[in-house]
Amino acid sequence: MTAIELKKRLIKEINQTQNNELLEEMLRLITNEETDDNIYELSDAQIIAIEEAQLQFKNGQFISDEKADNEIVEWLGK
Repeated sequence: MTAIELKKRLIKEINQTQNNELLEEMLRLITNEETDDNIYELSDAQIIAIEEAQLQFKNGQFISDEKADNEIVEWLGK
């Protein structure tokens, strides 16, 4: 879908909705995209957690996505 088609579809949906929460969220998303130049700063605890995760990865202490998915399915009893 082209940008013009997307804009037309969005305008149509906006004009049809009466959901104020949805409209507020759409406005928030649009304005954030244009003004989101803030740099996210991590806390000390987050930095430590990332460093620990990087060390675990470096030491081969991880599992594949497939294995993780299989374990989740087992845990959920499906």
